[in-house]
Amino acid sequence: MWFESWHNIYRVIVVGIVAYAGLIVLLRLSGNRSLSKMNAFDLVVTVAFGSTLSSILLSRDVTLATGLAALALLVALQLALTWLSVRSSAVSRLVKTRPTVLLREGRLCHEALKRVRITSDEVEGAVRRHGHGSLRDIDLVVLETDGSLSVIPASQAGDRSAYGKLRDGAP
Repeated sequence: MWFESWHNIYRVIVVGIVAYAGLIVLLRLSGNRSLSKMNAFDLVVTVAFGSTLSSILLSRDVTLATGLAALALLVALQLALTWLSVRSSAVSRLVKTRPTVLLREGRLCHEALKRVRITSDEVEGAVRRHGHGSLRDIDLVVLETDGSLSVIPASQAGDRSAYGKLRDGAP
């Protein structure tokens, strides 16, 4: 159907403005972490925000109050889980992946590549994007918790204090 009524369009505009403003307020109250690019869990929450906002806008069965309550619930659950994960290593391990070393001192860690389903071509591409032409010049390539690849040239490795407890090729 191409057009049903002006009332539906008016509803989408009014509810959209209020729901969008409500989402912004909730996200500001919850802090920067709620939409950060930190890990897979954060991505799921971000998608849930979008899906909920879409339902509020397009479904007549979802009232504005119900939709805002759903958004508030998602924010509250996100805050609770991040609060728990900061305080409990068990919860943290449950919801977060650990960074994984994919290349160390110029050599690919093949077992780690298999485990995280990254190809050597992808690691080589990351090295090139960081402006390097040789794997031998790279001290470390790490698959970070947000899915990005960090490339640290040997010339910039320093004392390696930023490496922390990186997961190597072993499970």
